[in-house]
Amino acid sequence: MAQPEYLTLDGTRYSTDKLSDEARNQMINIQAVDAEMARLQQQLAIAQTARNAYVIALRTAVKAPAASTEQVKPKKPRASRKPKSSE
Repeated sequence: MAQPEYLTLDGTRYSTDKLSDEARNQMINIQAVDAEMARLQQQLAIAQTARNAYVIALRTAVKAPAASTEQVKPKKPRASRKPKSSE
């Protein structure tokens, strides 16, 4: 990663070329963590968008009548008819 020319820490501005190796390493670590946090925020935004789509789909599925979820009552068998007497 490219290092900035200056670093501002606690309100004090430092020239990065005058920092110790340890300070530069810590600055690089902070840059790496910042990049990872940005990547994770993008992943979270993607996941939130997918979740919103699933919620919309769930609402649609719950509100729409579905034939497969309806309870169909079986018809009762009819008693056989007695034949009419021919009198």
